[in-house]
Amino acid sequence: MTPMEDIPFNHIAVEGMMKSGKRRLVQALSQEIGGKAVFDQEDNPYLRNFYEEKEGAAFLTQLVYLVNRYHQQSTLLQRDLFSERIICDYLFEKDKIYAYQTLTDEELIVYEKIFGIFYEKVAKPDLTIYLQISLDTILERISKTGSEMEKNISEKYLEDILEAFDYFFFNYQATPLLVVKADNLDFERKEDVEDIADKVAQMKKNTLYYVPLDRQNQKKREKTDK
Repeated sequence: MTPMEDIPFNHIAVEGMMKSGKRRLVQALSQEIGGKAVFDQEDNPYLRNFYEEKEGAAFLTQLVYLVNRYHQQSTLLQRDLFSERIICDYLFEKDKIYAYQTLTDEELIVYEKIFGIFYEKVAKPDLTIYLQISLDTILERISKTGSEMEKNISEKYLEDILEAFDYFFFNYQATPLLVVKADNLDFERKEDVEDIADKVAQMKKNTLYYVPLDRQNQKKREKTDK
């Protein structure tokens, strides 16, 4: 276990596509290294209309998420410097990834004005973790555990969003960034969580790319070798 005092970060944001395991990692990290887990508010009355591609639904969906995240993050900003560590399962700026994929040019003008006002008033993390997974992994996990709405999302839309996520984090410089190849990770496994905690403790001011060893294949190879 990584000692809590070895973690120099007080506000950690964990990001990734749907089914990346970020919510479970936040829960596990909050127990492993200590901290308060903060979760995105997933309820959105316009989400179903968005997936059904109803006119105007994308803009309303995006605004609801943006306002909800603003209220939550602005509350975090009011805590004092000696409060417990925050581990959040989203990065406020990621809202733009979806906005630029779904909104019209006219809607983006309005959205950018609102986002700019909100961004100045929200808490900023001092470390970001990006759980990078492949399209095949997303599709497999949706088929196994996805909701009805998730199973109706087009593969093209998921591919576009995934590409936008990768591009965003390839260019991300606002905080130290830990990029984790997470296709073969299971954050129900303690050793996977401990690996991430160890990497967090090693983080400096730059970007660290971590590709974990595939434990399943490793075990198969070990059995074969025997």
